[in-house]
Amino acid sequence: MSKDTLSITDNRTGKQYEVAIQDGSLRAADLRQLKVREDDAGLVSYDPAFINTASCRSAISYIDGEKGILRYRGYPIEQLAEKSTYLETAYLLLHGELPTAAQLDVWVREITHHTFIHENIKKFIDGFHHDAHPMGVFVSTVAALSTFYPEAKNIHDEESRRIQIIRLIAKTPTLAAFAHRHSVGMPYAYPDNDLSYPGNFLNMMFLTTEVKYVPNPTLQRALDVLFILHADHEQNCSTSVMRVVGSSHADPYSCTAAAAAALYGPLHGGANEEVLRMLRAIGSKDKIPAYVERVKRGDLRLMGFGHRIYKSYDPRARIIKRIADQVFELTGKNPLVDIAIELERIALQDDYFVSRKLYPNVDFYSGIIYEAMHIPVDMFPVLFAIGRTPGWLAQWQEMLLDKEQRIARPKQIYTGSGEREYVPMAKRK
Repeated sequence: MSKDTLSITDNRTGKQYEVAIQDGSLRAADLRQLKVREDDAGLVSYDPAFINTASCRSAISYIDGEKGILRYRGYPIEQLAEKSTYLETAYLLLHGELPTAAQLDVWVREITHHTFIHENIKKFIDGFHHDAHPMGVFVSTVAALSTFYPEAKNIHDEESRRIQIIRLIAKTPTLAAFAHRHSVGMPYAYPDNDLSYPGNFLNMMFLTTEVKYVPNPTLQRALDVLFILHADHEQNCSTSVMRVVGSSHADPYSCTAAAAAALYGPLHGGANEEVLRMLRAIGSKDKIPAYVERVKRGDLRLMGFGHRIYKSYDPRARIIKRIADQVFELTGKNPLVDIAIELERIALQDDYFVSRKLYPNVDFYSGIIYEAMHIPVDMFPVLFAIGRTPGWLAQWQEMLLDKEQRIARPKQIYTGSGEREYVPMAKRK
């Protein structure tokens, strides 16, 4: 008997089965052989919210939640945040290897020259109400891009995939910035090809009357690092949506819009906004102990603490905390920072939180940094979407090239009524 198998005894029938184990997993389809009768469908696994179900094999990002490890293509996130740029990291996620100097030069040049959007997209944005949420505008305009590039439907053509990937990475900051300018009633600021990727985004967000916008190097680098930290994160909610929609062979713009819609939710991309609201609700450091007690009683949630995957300190949170210090040296300390630091100190000394492995996550400090950079709260999930776009696209492409993948179609366990006869209206009670 192979050691790489699981022996199962079905106590309903007394039959024994050997199920293969590969990479620490067993194939759910192998459970179908466990039947009570020959004509039944066999056993299925029931896993609400996919707590312990692997939907794919992936070589893109790796997380060890117990040890607080995050790697992109094998590279520790700490090294990439310190030494890489966002566009270099995007290349790594999509191509599997870090680029040479020549490859990076071509990659950056291509993305830089695809940042402009069709003028009709501007008219589309103008059609939104003045107070439309920027994330709603972003989701809609990303989806609309598919109508401007109908060739994007050729998803099995490698060159078509390549150009759509470049377009999406290039144009998402433009769409995001235009959504912001529309929401505040300012004229659109066009891309500046002389600027870096994060610098250009800041230009399109904040250019006013100056002839040439010059981004601050500290803020530019902070934004670059934040994009790196958000670039990919295994099979999270929005990435799973990207793969599921992609499995129907939809074009990448539609898939990305669907993923961004998933990110729109407050439990996913809106979490850092919830942190700011919590800190404002606390109001001052002296009110933290009372707030913490209410959290322990179950009256409130401690936003920005704990993670579905990480059971120790989120490695991205450590990096973001260092970036925060650099930003605050330039902008001045946000009044909420003192509350955040004290809240973190108290929580990490309290056995209630430590025993439950509730440590600060990436959302705890990112919102405070964005606010210090004068980025409106409504834009927080949009920035998350910009950062995550290359990860979504890498996952989408990997899914398309994986011969094991088919159109996604989960099983269900039916709990409704058995067969019933239709009752005419006159006889219904």
